[in-house]
Amino acid sequence: MGETVTRGALARMPIPQPSGEGGKEERGRVLVVAGSRELIGAAILAGTSVLRVGAGKLQYNCPASIAFHLGTAMPEARAVGLPETPSGAITIEAAETIARNAGKCSAVLIGPGLLDEEATGDLVAELLSRIADVPIVLDAAAMMGLRRHRDLLDRHAGRVVITPHAGEMAGMLGRDKEEIEADPEAVAREVAADLGVVVALKGACSYIAGPAGEAWSCAHGNVGLGTSGSGDTLAGLIAGLLGRGADPVRAVVWGVYLHGEAGNRLASSRGLLGYLAREIPDEVPSILAELC
Repeated sequence: MGETVTRGALARMPIPQPSGEGGKEERGRVLVVAGSRELIGAAILAGTSVLRVGAGKLQYNCPASIAFHLGTAMPEARAVGLPETPSGAITIEAAETIARNAGKCSAVLIGPGLLDEEATGDLVAELLSRIADVPIVLDAAAMMGLRRHRDLLDRHAGRVVITPHAGEMAGMLGRDKEEIEADPEAVAREVAADLGVVVALKGACSYIAGPAGEAWSCAHGNVGLGTSGSGDTLAGLIAGLLGRGADPVRAVVWGVYLHGEAGNRLASSRGLLGYLAREIPDEVPSILAELC
């Protein structure tokens, strides 16, 4: 069994803190590759979480048709529009631009709101071959087909994080969802070791596993977190912590706990059901103030 994520455990693995004289550059720049015509909101939720967890700067790389809308909705961010397919997916030809932008950042998140699984899979493979020495969070469609790119993952040396729920993990592995749910900790450990990634297998109890055998479990949170957009906020929290300089395992452990604690506070103030994913990031700064 892995270690349980508690406040005491977090105290033993603190996240980097900025100096009193540091500016936004010290807290890192995060690139979020996200969004589609139908799911601009997913990109907004992820980006808001990046900033609420304390990262200094946020840049979006998104389909050109939504760049203006995303930039208007998120005035704190730079939104770079990229070539897109007729269906609205980012084209593989945009990989050079994305990789160049990623090289100027301290963390990259790919996936929230990217709907075209095939096009996204091709784009992820190209980016894994081009991006170097920058931690990457893969969420939603960006995780699908990842097993085909084991050789590309090798060059990232444990710097890739994936954030599937049981259904997504089943799709990745070609197994039944029930098989994943029967022993999620074992599955998380297996995938972490096989792909050389950090896994956050989401659920009522989330299981975290690292490629070196690290394992954690976190049941902190409540049923209200199972709401539309909640996964986008978790992915953003993890990416923001990576941007601040946390190593991948630490970023995932902290991100999962912060997400759960935000849900608990919203359940207390709003009710167990009915709070919104957009409200989750707003709880995070006060939680961090207590923990750090």
